[in-house]
Amino acid sequence: MRVSSSWKWQLSRTMRLALRWCQLQRGGRGRRGKQQICNRLSELWSYSKLLLRSLYYNTLSDSDTLLDCIFEPVFWVVDNLTRWFGVVFVCLVVLLTSSVVIIVYLFVIPMVVRTYPVHWSIWHLGFGHWVLVMIVFHYYKATTTSPGHPPKDKHNTPSVSICKKCVAPKPPRTHHCSICSICILKMDHHCPWLNNCVGHFNHRYFFSFCLYMTLGCIYCSISSINMFLEAYNAVESYFQTPPPDYSFSDSTAHKCIIFLWVLTSSVAVALGGLTLWHARLINKGETSVERHINNKEAKRLKEMGKVFRSPYHRGRTNNWKLLFGVETRSHWLTRVLLPSSHPPNGDGILWDSIFTQRDPMAI
Repeated sequence: MRVSSSWKWQLSRTMRLALRWCQLQRGGRGRRGKQQICNRLSELWSYSKLLLRSLYYNTLSDSDTLLDCIFEPVFWVVDNLTRWFGVVFVCLVVLLTSSVVIIVYLFVIPMVVRTYPVHWSIWHLGFGHWVLVMIVFHYYKATTTSPGHPPKDKHNTPSVSICKKCVAPKPPRTHHCSICSICILKMDHHCPWLNNCVGHFNHRYFFSFCLYMTLGCIYCSISSINMFLEAYNAVESYFQTPPPDYSFSDSTAHKCIIFLWVLTSSVAVALGGLTLWHARLINKGETSVERHINNKEAKRLKEMGKVFRSPYHRGRTNNWKLLFGVETRSHWLTRVLLPSSHPPNGDGILWDSIFTQRDPMAI
């Protein structure tokens, strides 16, 4: 049965069938009338199903499309909540980092200056403040630096595919972020703790922040381990009878030291694992997104008896140099061990592959 595209025609057709059914119901007699009623009801039911199916049916739809439509509201809620949670997470990072710095200045540094020799005190003060400067600088740059986006006003942008959501060319290593609603150059992941995507232009800042934050937490944990043990024993003695005669400032100091050690030790373990994971990815010259894609491609080629090679893996040392922008030996000091806002190599659109036309990816 051919269904017209006009909704008015469909509505009138449905009304005519309903009127005929009512007339047959009134005037029908015997078996013939009942048979006609059944036929009309069957015709009306078939037409109603066809009319309803015409509203949503598509020859390209399948079970995956249906699941995407069902979970689309869930994805929308998660993406928007993550966007708002990013602001909360950034405030939480600033608040916790500030609390650790305040506790160190109030309790740890006076203890170091009072008990350590002069040369060790100078070393602790210099090392601690260097780590603090590196953490603050790289976190600020990671949150405020744009990861990079494909240009939309250039029609000759080299691309490997078309983004279905942006409806724009996607250069190599570019992926769409559903939270930011835009394509990201060399996208690694969307970090809620930065409230920003990690991409081509801020990947170095993100990894350096993770590295120096882990180093700073380890330093604080080791430096305050003796103070933590003393504070823990003091807190345990609060429940003795009679309780020890500690002043309010002493009990506050004990609780602050315990908070400092527990927080820095937990962050050192959690963030240290994340830092090691990203260091492994950097060794192979790939991002978190490419890791998933490359694993699937490697399994597919392995079944064919071939070996997968990443087109952007230039060796461990060269991969680290490309990430940090190291071109000379002095850059290890000026660009890695000291704050530096130099841009990364390349524009994030054109990428040199290690393969040539004569050297296929699968060997």
